[in-house]
Amino acid sequence: MNPKVSIIMGSTSDMKVMEAAAKFLDQMEIPYEINALSAHRTPDRVMAFAKEAASRGIKVIIAGAGGAAHLPGVIAAMTTLPVIGVPVKSSNSMDGWDSVLSILQMPSGIPVATVALDGANNAAILAVQIMATGEPELAEKLVAFKAELAQKIEKANTELAAIKFPFKTN
Repeated sequence: MNPKVSIIMGSTSDMKVMEAAAKFLDQMEIPYEINALSAHRTPDRVMAFAKEAASRGIKVIIAGAGGAAHLPGVIAAMTTLPVIGVPVKSSNSMDGWDSVLSILQMPSGIPVATVALDGANNAAILAVQIMATGEPELAEKLVAFKAELAQKIEKANTELAAIKFPFKTN
């Protein structure tokens, strides 16, 4: 089984955030790989990874990073694959804003799709949506997933309707 998605993080301390992407890809039965690469500490490895990813069959890269968060942008500069950046609130972070802005504010010509702070789950959903444009089976799985989301809200409204307060009208 060859990976279609690559989950990359600046260090293993980001795993507690990035595991949400892995769990969603497992749910969708999409093969993926997980690696730690640092734009600052292992730049040659990052360059080799980015340049070889497409030829290895990778379709989308999810890159999480905290602090200066250069990893997603550096990877995007060296590949034509879609890169989804996950800003990670790290121990040396300024409430995560440094990571958000580092990933979000890419120069023209080097796009990085950026999700919310610690939003690895949404990154995985977006990765699947990108791949589903050419894979009808994945599109069907996403339709079912979105239907489950709607059912959860319907169930929540049923539960809320059972709660009684003196001036509650519904």
